[in-house]
Amino acid sequence: MRAARVACARGLPPETRRALSSFFANRGTLVTAWFVVVALVTGLLVLALLQPPPPAGGEAVVIALDLPDTAAPESAPPLTAEAAEGEAPGEAVQVELPPPSPGPETAFEAATEAMPQPPAEAAPPEQVDAPEASADPGPPAAETAPTEAEARSPAPAAAAQAPDPDVKEPDEKEPGATDQDGKPAEAPQEQLALIPMIPPAPEQLPYWERFRQPFNMDDKRPRIAVVLTGLGLSDSATEAAINQLPPAVTLSFSPYARGLERWIALARARGHEVMLDLPMEPTSFPNEDPGPQALLTGLAPQANLDRLDWVLSRGSAYVGLAGSMGSRFTASREAVEPVLREVNARGLIFLDRRTTEDSMVSAVAEAIGLPTAINNRSVDERQASRVAIDARLAQIERIALTDGFAVAMAQPYPVTLDRLAEWTTELTSRGFAVAPISALANQQKAP
Repeated sequence: MRAARVACARGLPPETRRALSSFFANRGTLVTAWFVVVALVTGLLVLALLQPPPPAGGEAVVIALDLPDTAAPESAPPLTAEAAEGEAPGEAVQVELPPPSPGPETAFEAATEAMPQPPAEAAPPEQVDAPEASADPGPPAAETAPTEAEARSPAPAAAAQAPDPDVKEPDEKEPGATDQDGKPAEAPQEQLALIPMIPPAPEQLPYWERFRQPFNMDDKRPRIAVVLTGLGLSDSATEAAINQLPPAVTLSFSPYARGLERWIALARARGHEVMLDLPMEPTSFPNEDPGPQALLTGLAPQANLDRLDWVLSRGSAYVGLAGSMGSRFTASREAVEPVLREVNARGLIFLDRRTTEDSMVSAVAEAIGLPTAINNRSVDERQASRVAIDARLAQIERIALTDGFAVAMAQPYPVTLDRLAEWTTELTSRGFAVAPISALANQQKAP
């Protein structure tokens, strides 16, 4: 090492060589001085950190809390843009914190406990729902002559009246509530759901008159009723019939459909009069099956009444029953008379599809005073085509011009819905009146 220093210093001037020799001679003293300085600085820092902070009073901390202004009046003027720019949202609350303790975690907990908690938000006013009318399970039997069928089928509940809501007076004050000035704050107004309700018809009226659609019975124009049957089995066809056909068209739903109450409610909301299909035995039975709850000539009268009761329990707010098939059943007075008597006791209309000329419905209905209507043409029963439907509709017009009344029955085929929607809109301009089925009860001549 020494030889290297000597070799490096040979080319240097004499003054530089003397300075380097002096530096290397005193390097031990310089290193010792450096360590002393470092030790002093380190000691001062350690003493500063270990020294406890001086006691001081509480600090004033300003915390912005977004407190709900429950006492602010509703008519307070809106905040302008200039004010919004200069003010931060929320209220400035000055909190006096206690002196900090040696432990940082303890100081944070103490500061948190000292902060005032924002008041709990007031619960929103309880929403008042409009009273719902109870579902009507079906038409009741006559009150003066109770039958066994009454015991089997519960009488329909009367239409529910809307109770007077308990409305809080505007000047009522919520106890204990005050605004920013110390004055009592006004209690929030309750929000009421006001739904207009149609007053129900008097209960002493027959069931079909309680749920019929309005019609001017003094109208002297030839009257045509259109009844669409078999609804509820196809959602798309049922929805199209409810929405596309005029309200004067009567809609009859199959008892085998699901969700009948919903479909009936939708139909009545659109202004349609509603019936239920009554499946009965045809002459082609069992090749043509009217369903598991059909009325059959081979059953005892009580069994048929039980099946009738099942059909009537499927819905509510209908005006009557529309015969479905039934060419064999309606031709038997022994089979059909107990059923029609029960229908009459329930206060309903019976629409005879008239699938056979031997039908006993008109004779029995006249004897017992049952309100009936008679089908004149089924517009799409044999052939559901545009030409065939238009030809049947033309026949309906001629019957209405001759007799003053006519009934057309149809099924919800797409072509049928299309032709009926166009035909019914043109009838008024040609001097006819499209009427619900209740407007033709006991108006037609018996065949």
